[in-house]
Amino acid sequence: MIEINANPFPYAFDPAHTALVIIDMQRDFIEPGGFGESLGNDVALLAAIVPACQAVLKAWRDVGGLVVHTREAHRTDLSDCPPAKRSRGNPRMRIGDHGPMGRILVAGEPGNQIVAELAPWADEIVLDKPGKGAFYATPLHDMLQESHVTHLVFMGVTTEVCVQTSMREANDRGYDCLLLEDCTESYFAQFKAAALDMMRAQDAIVGWTATSGQLLAALAARQH
Repeated sequence: MIEINANPFPYAFDPAHTALVIIDMQRDFIEPGGFGESLGNDVALLAAIVPACQAVLKAWRDVGGLVVHTREAHRTDLSDCPPAKRSRGNPRMRIGDHGPMGRILVAGEPGNQIVAELAPWADEIVLDKPGKGAFYATPLHDMLQESHVTHLVFMGVTTEVCVQTSMREANDRGYDCLLLEDCTESYFAQFKAAALDMMRAQDAIVGWTATSGQLLAALAARQH
């Protein structure tokens, strides 16, 4: 077991039964010309966490841990995108519209791909999810159960939307969850801060938080 001095109290996990879940680190959210920018957001805020995420991903791969990547993605006919979702936000480009990186949040389009720095390996799980949560309308829970996973370490964007939703879904399914504070981000600093506080409140009612440095140090110590 590995123990991290996390917030609000130490988080212990066995890498053999833990998955690293990377939420929606897609070009559409992180690079100029994508959906995030069409909503009027500064995507540079999200791009800033890529190096920290990259360091964690490398270390996790080095110890042979299970890796899960998610992408918020819809079918080409948008049959899995309800009008209530497509009409929200008053963006310049809506889900399914043609943008600089192809159709917005549509599976297979260039903008829907994970950023190159975090590109999945062939043996890693990649899930396209039609909703904000990683468990909604996906086989993720069954896949984790087949691999005897009990703990999840989360990274990705955005903190208060897809990351928080996924952690709450995971908590409801019995997983102990850790969110890496410097490996998640929001377009709104106050939303990230509030989400972190909500998740670790009341003795980790949803999950724990820690820094990537704490996780990297713990993984390095395990290898020596």
